[in-house]
Amino acid sequence: MRTRRLRKFLHEGDYVAEVDVEMVETDAGWSPYLSLDDAYRLDDVREALRHGDVRAASRLARVYTLTPVSA
Repeated sequence: MRTRRLRKFLHEGDYVAEVDVEMVETDAGWSPYLSLDDAYRLDDVREALRHGDVRAASRLARVYTLTPVSA
């Protein structure tokens, strides 16, 4: 079993969250996969951003504001 660190990005509304997770790689058929804790963390960040709670999301991830650019 091997693990590797990745960054997952979540987009909700005007925000993007960058969440560090570990992907678990095994010889099993479901590989690679997230740990249960990382999956819950992604869900918690997404839910906080959906409700506009940037402070709660910022405790679990790096949160950025999206700004439109006019060309």
